Amino acid sequence: MTVPKSLKRNLKSFPSPASELVEVVDEKDRPIAVMPLLEVHKQCLRHRSVMVLLYNLQGKIFLQKRGQAKALYPGRWDISASGHVQAGESCEDAALRELQEELGIQLDSLKLKQRVGAGPNTGWEFVSLYSAGKINQHPAPAPLELAGGYFVDEQELESLVVNFRDLLTPGLAYFWENGLIFPFRTF
Repeated sequence: MTVPKSLKRNLKSFPSPASELVEVVDEKDRPIAVMPLLEVHKQCLRHRSVMVLLYNLQGKIFLQKRGQAKALYPGRWDISASGHVQAGESCEDAALRELQEELGIQLDSLKLKQRVGAGPNTGWEFVSLYSAGKINQHPAPAPLELAGGYFVDEQELESLVVNFRDLLTPGLAYFWENGLIFPFRTF
């Protein structure tokens, strides 16, 4: 696959996990230090991450397939876009950045849907879940970040969670089971 020059230029600015700096936070999500992401993960320290839900005009959710080079859950299906909040960055700015970096979608704002506390089930991350709403653009997954993606409706996602859970990230399954992916879904 050929990577367009504009994308190559943008990819050069992506920090590696070893050089990406994130804020370590306390149990109340207050910053206490700045450290490289790789070290934060090694030490299981609390920090922040974001996830973004992206829908097409028919109300289907875009699922990304994580790249094989990802440290966590390589090759699994995940929420539309996700990533870590860099030091000094707001959660919404991080979500907008991840949406642009991973899917080539540029928006001005997102809607916060849920915050999840840090603990062993979230990899010690305070997770902020955002919705980009319905858009009329087709995502262009960044080949160095993702292995592709596609839109699914509620029934298709339910089938994936029930029958192919081991192919999904825990975050995708968690937000599905808590009724946060499709706004009208009830459990």
